[in-house]
Amino acid sequence: MSRTQAVYGLHTVRALLDKHPDRVLEVRIAERREDPRSHGIESLARERGRTVRRVSAESLRQMVGDVAHQGVVAEIVPLAPWSQDDLLAAIAAASRPLILALDGVQDPHNLGACLRTADACGVLAVIAPKDRAAQLTPAARKVAAGAAETTPFVACTNLVRTLQMLKQAGLWLFGAQAQASQAAYEADLSGGAVLVLGAEGAGLRQLTQRTCDFTVRLPQLGAVESLNVSVAAGMLLYEAVRQRAPRRP
Repeated sequence: MSRTQAVYGLHTVRALLDKHPDRVLEVRIAERREDPRSHGIESLARERGRTVRRVSAESLRQMVGDVAHQGVVAEIVPLAPWSQDDLLAAIAAASRPLILALDGVQDPHNLGACLRTADACGVLAVIAPKDRAAQLTPAARKVAAGAAETTPFVACTNLVRTLQMLKQAGLWLFGAQAQASQAAYEADLSGGAVLVLGAEGAGLRQLTQRTCDFTVRLPQLGAVESLNVSVAAGMLLYEAVRQRAPRRP
């Protein structure tokens, strides 16, 4: 992994300056961008002791390519991906770990959206295969709006073997499957759990589905055949959060 990485977008850069300023090496802002939000980021970066440079739009394009960078790019030390040993150690230290596993999700925007929701729901880590799946690209980090720097990401060589390892660690595996007989709200997601979602369109691979302890579905009342994977992940994660919330008298 590169020792430094360029991330872009107003929300992403501001989140890093708020939460992890020590990992921000330099902030570059388009020289023609003069508005309250960009000035706010410039002021915050200087307050945190970070270097700020005003540069041309062409300079930003050379850093991150033809993307919607919003005139703000930061060079950062990225959050190191977790190894499987890191994951097991974190599981052992957690009382009711909640993990999100993505089986071959291809779109980096979906990965970023999943990371953002995972962060909001207190997910311990997000797992995905190293091959034929989206990784933490700048595009994914921008959509994650800072969550890629707070929610650990585990890129595993073999997802099924990793899921089996999580089973042995005492977690239950719940696969999202449109034809499942059990609705998500009928399943017990209140303990240590792994929510497993498949790729866009294709869904869970058969071997992944067979590895899961249970399959659950999200009720659908309309004509659309399936939900976007990041939307489905959000709905399942918030169902787990609902079940884990203290019950009011």
